[in-house]
Amino acid sequence: MQAQVTSNILMIRPVNFAFNLQTAESNAFQDTNSQTLDLEITQENALREFDTMVSQLRAIGVNVIVYEDTPKPYTPDSIFPNNWVSFHHSGKVCLYPMQAENRRLERRSDIIEELGKDFHVETIIDLTAFEEENKFLEGTGSLVLDRMHRIAYASLSPRTNEDVLKAWEEKMNGYKIVKFTSVDAEDKEIYHTNVMMCIGDTFAVICLKAIKDLDERLMVKESLESTGKNIIEISLEQMNNFAGNMLLVENQKGHRILVMSTRAYESLTPAQRKELEEFANVLHFDLNIIETCGGGSARCMMAEVHLPNK
Repeated sequence: MQAQVTSNILMIRPVNFAFNLQTAESNAFQDTNSQTLDLEITQENALREFDTMVSQLRAIGVNVIVYEDTPKPYTPDSIFPNNWVSFHHSGKVCLYPMQAENRRLERRSDIIEELGKDFHVETIIDLTAFEEENKFLEGTGSLVLDRMHRIAYASLSPRTNEDVLKAWEEKMNGYKIVKFTSVDAEDKEIYHTNVMMCIGDTFAVICLKAIKDLDERLMVKESLESTGKNIIEISLEQMNNFAGNMLLVENQKGHRILVMSTRAYESLTPAQRKELEEFANVLHFDLNIIETCGGGSARCMMAEVHLPNK
């Protein structure tokens, strides 16, 4: 059985972080008021939040692999690398079709080549041709992976297309797709699956109320239970505060750490916090600017590197 967690985390240090107009239509988590903020101050604040998160992860023994973004091309969302690439135990690297044109510019072959010096890259699966058909699948934003049981949970949306899901399933050889639809309190489709659910090795955090179709809700719940996950249910309001956008990582000693934002942590009830702390040490960071302008949180900032070591 493959490991669910890794201590190798890829993160991209931003250069031009800002409110991205190209993503705002389908991302209700972006605060439209933030687009009027001073660009230089926004970048400074985002960089401070990013650097603090990296230094604290490294301090507890997580191997954070940081690459600097480049000033050109202009990529305001480069801080969220998990949407354009995923790395797998088999040595497969997947490249994904992105909805926003300026997000497609985030894909960098130099990063994959550099990682190939320390990790074994067997093959690259390139799904980006689907962009020509306006069909998208945005990495582990669209796919929440139970790597242990080879199940991919996917909430269908403008950024998570069924045809691309099918192509990914065929290329990944052995993964089963559990697809459904989820919406927020305003009945708007949730743009990425990873804002409404998180899967750990023995637990899952999920906003089941976001899945309005009761048969689909039951299907997802039963799938999680059948793989031995303890379900911690969050509310729609907690989801809106990024409580679904967590990631379980480990340090190089094998200790489990559940990473989230301070906003997410503060939205949890004492009982939920206590339950999560039974599964892992909880670590949270102030990511206010990144969340407000970018519409993504802690999980979106981390691309797990599950490739085998050389």
